[in-house]
Amino acid sequence: MTTHPSIEQHPDLAEMRSRFERATTTPRAQAVETLALLTGLYLAASPWIVGFNGLTTLAVCNLITGVAYALCMGGFGSAYERTHAMAWAAIAIGAWTIVSPWIVAGNVDTTRAVVSNVICGAVALMCGLAMAGMSGTGTGRARGRGGPGPMPM
Repeated sequence: MTTHPSIEQHPDLAEMRSRFERATTTPRAQAVETLALLTGLYLAASPWIVGFNGLTTLAVCNLITGVAYALCMGGFGSAYERTHAMAWAAIAIGAWTIVSPWIVAGNVDTTRAVVSNVICGAVALMCGLAMAGMSGTGTGRARGRGGPGPMPM
């Protein structure tokens, strides 16, 4: 009877973890994460910063989406290998932020609210795309230089 090592000791898993660790320790990744956290905090506080807190539906929407965005993007530095898939949720939140002044119930599409949400949503979208793209950095290049191919069975 043979014993098989656990999946935790599989060479592909160890390589994937080291690749994710390298992706999050770069200055670019740290800058994107910092900008994303600041974007989420600004989005949550934007009704009171910009002055459209009287528009309660959009103010509540921005507060909820800002907190959700900051929580989504905040986990990348410490646990990227488990949280990189949440970058797609952050992209959706950024897109929602852009269109929310026209979709949220009530007359909330004032100039201040629209400009704030469109700029903040665009930054959130770009940060989410940057984080989603970081999981693919370095893949494919090692194989092009004669790196290891797929493992034989």
